[in-house]
Amino acid sequence: MWKKVIAGCCGGLVFGASAWALTPAELAFHHAPVHYQDTDSSDYPSDYITAFDYDHDPITTNNWDNRGNGLWPATVYYAVVESCSHYFITYAFYHPRDWADIIFDQEHENDLEGAIVSVRKDGSAYGTVEGMITVFHTDFFSFTPAGSPYTKGHETIDGKLSFEVDNGISRMKTVQEAKGHGLKAWPYASDFNGAPNQDGIVYYPTLGTPTTPSSGNDRHVYYRLVDIQQAGGLFDLAINDALQPPAQAITYASWGTFRGDTSGGCGSGLKSCGTNSANAPWGWDDGNDGASYRGEFALDPAHLFAYYFGNTGAFSQQYLYHPYLTKLRDAGFYSGHAPAGFPSQLDLNTLYGKLTSTCQ
Repeated sequence: MWKKVIAGCCGGLVFGASAWALTPAELAFHHAPVHYQDTDSSDYPSDYITAFDYDHDPITTNNWDNRGNGLWPATVYYAVVESCSHYFITYAFYHPRDWADIIFDQEHENDLEGAIVSVRKDGSAYGTVEGMITVFHTDFFSFTPAGSPYTKGHETIDGKLSFEVDNGISRMKTVQEAKGHGLKAWPYASDFNGAPNQDGIVYYPTLGTPTTPSSGNDRHVYYRLVDIQQAGGLFDLAINDALQPPAQAITYASWGTFRGDTSGGCGSGLKSCGTNSANAPWGWDDGNDGASYRGEFALDPAHLFAYYFGNTGAFSQQYLYHPYLTKLRDAGFYSGHAPAGFPSQLDLNTLYGKLTSTCQ
């Protein structure tokens, strides 16, 4: 059950249900970023963001093949997890192709990279952003806005969050590189800054109808927000595939990893094509960041932030709202019976022990 939690005890915070409700969709829209997408003129459509089922099916081994002209509605996925002190909001950006234009380089079908922000529940209408962690291929990068109390923890802080006012809302700015689509806070992943002489697209969130780029050089495209937890969506398909024999799975090759093959020309022209190479948030990992593990972006974001940052203040790792864990538990998974490919460093029963209905 979703609820807005505001002021209380514990280091200046008192926790408990407020008199008014705030839905995950409302929270995600308020904090949704203005997104700068660098594009490459040799294949503009492969740099357009869209939905993983843009071709009207959940089969991920035909997404490279069906890319076409790229005229699909712009889409950004989101997920909200609530602890006793913070909201953790993930934004994920999908491309049908992670592609290359250099011989001997590697490309692969499907690409999903993103960012997660920690938002302190400080009594204000939507809370205050304190930090961001982004996915840049197999590495994570961390950023803070001006005024954040966060300092470096086990990882360094890689830069400052920038903001842009959009329809009266001060929005974070994110940016993805062309082709490989690594993501960081703007402007750290690309030299695309929106100048008229550059190739790139600037995406803005909308509650109305999403649009498509007019070209690879478009400065105002509207994207829709789609909940990762919606019925029949990305996470429901992950649960469903985890309950099936592997041969019957259609979206995921294993836990947190999309199915992807070499059909449709992937790897042509003396390039190579990787299979099953893209990951969902519960499969994202930085392989050299120590004791922070694969999938914490989704399954234990409070630990991820507590590990990456210092001076986090009153910071709870108990979860009031955590649809990833509740769906896993409801599907019958537990320690000793986890989905195939589930990270060995994460123990489901321990994670379930972090769920709570009240905050002390």
